[in-house]
Amino acid sequence: MTAEPIAAGNTASAPGTRYREITDENGRVYRVGETDRDILGHSRRLMVYLPWVAMMAISVSEYAYGSAEDTLSSAHGWTQSNTFWILSVWVFFQAGIAFPAGWLREKGILTAKRATMTGAFMCLLGFLALSHFSNVWLAILGFGVVGGLGSGLVYATCINMVGKWFPERKGGKTGFVNGGFAYGSLPFIFIFNYGFDTSNYHRVLDMIGAYVLVVVLVCAFFFRDPPKNWWPAEFDPLAKTGSGKSGRSLAKNPPAVRQFTPKEAIRTGMLPLMWLSLVLTAGVSIFGISFQVDFAKEVGFGPLVAASSMGVMAVINGVGRAVVGWLSDILGRKPSLVFVIVVLGLAQFGVVWAGDVHSEWLFLFFAFLSGFGGGAFYPMFAALTPDYFGENYNATNYGLVYSGKLVSGLFGGGLGSMVVAAWGYNGAYALAGGVSMVAAAVALLLRQPGREGGAAAQ
Repeated sequence: MTAEPIAAGNTASAPGTRYREITDENGRVYRVGETDRDILGHSRRLMVYLPWVAMMAISVSEYAYGSAEDTLSSAHGWTQSNTFWILSVWVFFQAGIAFPAGWLREKGILTAKRATMTGAFMCLLGFLALSHFSNVWLAILGFGVVGGLGSGLVYATCINMVGKWFPERKGGKTGFVNGGFAYGSLPFIFIFNYGFDTSNYHRVLDMIGAYVLVVVLVCAFFFRDPPKNWWPAEFDPLAKTGSGKSGRSLAKNPPAVRQFTPKEAIRTGMLPLMWLSLVLTAGVSIFGISFQVDFAKEVGFGPLVAASSMGVMAVINGVGRAVVGWLSDILGRKPSLVFVIVVLGLAQFGVVWAGDVHSEWLFLFFAFLSGFGGGAFYPMFAALTPDYFGENYNATNYGLVYSGKLVSGLFGGGLGSMVVAAWGYNGAYALAGGVSMVAAAVALLLRQPGREGGAAAQ
């Protein structure tokens, strides 16, 4: 291991700040010496709390949508299939923008601040389209395409930025921010179930769009990425063990052996495996989000149980992301990922069983498990990507992994409705459970590129 001090002062750091670059045994370079306050003028913790708030704001678009479907159908004359496909298109574009946005950010063409602000205005346009366009194709274009792209810009920027600012302990931080994307929707789930009808839907949707715009704009004003290869000054990146939280985390989740470009990451074979596992897992998660309220109503549960089941799913979905992110820093990223995928699969079978025996408490319990498993895998993939391929190209590498949600949105929402129509809810939920188990098997094949040994496989 070598340490090579170099001159500094002409970087994005505060005037007079000096840094040095050190190289580990694999040739990976770390930029050390600058504190977060040198770069930002304040603690890097703000780069956790502000993305978290922005993620809570945009969560209404996905996690509360299912609760608004009946009113939207009545107000605009849409069929159930129409409303499912609107969400499916939203998911497609929300996930699809991650890679090009990451590429633009890493090329210096699009800053984190500008990307998020652009996304905020696009989210507003999406809600205005959902409110005022009765033509389903215009609604798909406005909410599905424009709103999906806007939410995706906000989502991808927030998730990637956290990993860059906390390279030594990214699991818990990423999970915390990612969790906001689920439980932030909770107030809107109940609004859509109890205070949303054909007499006020214009006003409610317009106000939600304005709320998303204002909250995200305020957060985005402070967004900024750290310099490439940056590592917090108070922690030695060459120390792979230790009694502190960061030392224990790096022992279980060692840094990538080098900074992999997207092409190099694909050639390792691990990025395609991540993509496939995410496709399958996210498809099951989106299926649950899309159909849980309708299934609850079909088996005879009241509107309170239907709304509560979705509320429970949203809260546990978000809290589970933070908890599993924290646990992955202690137990390892890969075992944590496999565990939550298996839980998600088992929950699908449990939801069917609860419906068959008409037990509201069992239904809420398995909604709890489905929400836990259906959200916690997202921060695992978000943290595992820089663990395997480094932070410098994480916006594009994770953009590629997250693009698996493009496919997931199609078979989780739109194609899921076709399966329900052909096989009924029992057959569809059983299929979803089986798909989760396949996803867990794929995740078991993951290994950190370029490093041998058990720790690297976590």
